[in-house]
Amino acid sequence: MAAPSTGDREALRQHFAQIAPDQQVNGWNEMWQKKVTPWDRGTPNPALADAFKDNPKVFGRPFQEGKIGDPRQPPRKRALVPGCGKGYDVFLLTAYGYDAFGLDSSQLAVQGARACVDAKDRDHRYPLRNGLEGRGEAVFVQADFFGDAFLADTDGGQFDLIYDYTFLCALPPALRPKWAKRMSELLAPTGHLVCLEFPLKKEPKMGGPPHGLTGELYEELLSNPGREIGYNHGGYVCPDRSGERADDALERIARWKAERTHAAGQGSDCVSIWRHLRE
Repeated sequence: MAAPSTGDREALRQHFAQIAPDQQVNGWNEMWQKKVTPWDRGTPNPALADAFKDNPKVFGRPFQEGKIGDPRQPPRKRALVPGCGKGYDVFLLTAYGYDAFGLDSSQLAVQGARACVDAKDRDHRYPLRNGLEGRGEAVFVQADFFGDAFLADTDGGQFDLIYDYTFLCALPPALRPKWAKRMSELLAPTGHLVCLEFPLKKEPKMGGPPHGLTGELYEELLSNPGREIGYNHGGYVCPDRSGERADDALERIARWKAERTHAAGQGSDCVSIWRHLRE
């Protein structure tokens, strides 16, 4: 799919410029109503599939550790995709065997995703990627990522995999520390956070959404989840030089430039993988 038009991106920016940062979660459904959805690519991002293919030791089998001697198949690992839209990446994760939960604040987005759960071409569009491990379940929930209401629909938090593509860049900068804190809280002790860093070629001072991000910003946010951070006049993060990390910090274990990604980020998108600090 082609990169989104300049007109759609500007309409998106102007729409959210009129909404207070703490109220923007309610503004996305209106964009779906107006069909101004430059973030909707129609397919999963191939960079996520490549991350699975190139990191088998990180992701492993889609099942949790079973009890020794228990003949029953252990439960599947669980994945979360905040800001899932119509669920393309959620369905891809189910093809790898995860029970995947898509979360979005837009009623129309969630309705669109749920309509695809029983679509006749679903298995063809998202063929199994794990041999005989089987397909996981896709569940879509309309809720605010920063609230706890959705946890009743996901059997709690502690997800084995959390995937963030366009969610962080959609948030106003004031909510970024809260995003990092929430990621640390929801990620299981042995889980992994996969970030497809986008947009990296957009200057932060240009505003958004999508707001321009940098690899240094992810590092600053996740090394001290919840701590406020500073920016210079260009909108770039001012790193903390103390080297100290919080007890609930996430550490980056891999980062690379995506060879395949959607057109809007081709040549600049990076993938990073994070986990809780280990002894």
